[in-house]
Amino acid sequence: MAASAESVLGPGKALCSKARLAYAPPMTHSPDDSALMLRYQDGDLAAFEALYRRHNDPLYRYLFRLCHHRDTAEDIFQDVWGKIIKARASYRPTAKFTTFLYRVARNCFVDHLRRNKRHANGTELDAERYCHPGEAPETLTEKSLAKERLSIALMTLPDEQRDAFLLHEEAGLNLDQIASVTGSNRETAKSRLRYAVNKLRAAIDEPASIDATRDRQ
Repeated sequence: MAASAESVLGPGKALCSKARLAYAPPMTHSPDDSALMLRYQDGDLAAFEALYRRHNDPLYRYLFRLCHHRDTAEDIFQDVWGKIIKARASYRPTAKFTTFLYRVARNCFVDHLRRNKRHANGTELDAERYCHPGEAPETLTEKSLAKERLSIALMTLPDEQRDAFLLHEEAGLNLDQIASVTGSNRETAKSRLRYAVNKLRAAIDEPASIDATRDRQ
């Protein structure tokens, strides 16, 4: 589970706090991300609250699938939002906010790898197993195994392909945005995503080979 809003802003500064700036108008519609960030730049904490709620879950899933370790994902998650908060004064809407957010997230992950040269994939492959109470045990087992095969298959991808896939799948970025985040061109991003999808499909369609990979780890 991603960190709470209060832990991001610090004690006594929860995002859900009732404190609001007197001049801040109520949000009667859904402004786009860049507009919210500019409002936060002007001191509107409610705008940051909306941004946090909007991107909290997909950002955490992206980080968790990159590092496969809950504590590490939590640490990087905190670091990302901390940098977003620090960058509010210099923020300019030259690109979509999601491009900005995931560029920061990717850089934080890369920094983590550099600080921890022996970074190892964790074994917490069950962090996202949500069980619906009405589903039969055999259905839950099948879904659980499918998620596990996907997680194992993701770990076998080259870093660039895994990153492109997660930016598309979890962050919802398009090819141009993926290229911007990863510092590549559109055709490279497209190629990486295509290879990743094809490899994942092949891996999931061949559970026996995936099981053999898991046994060797």
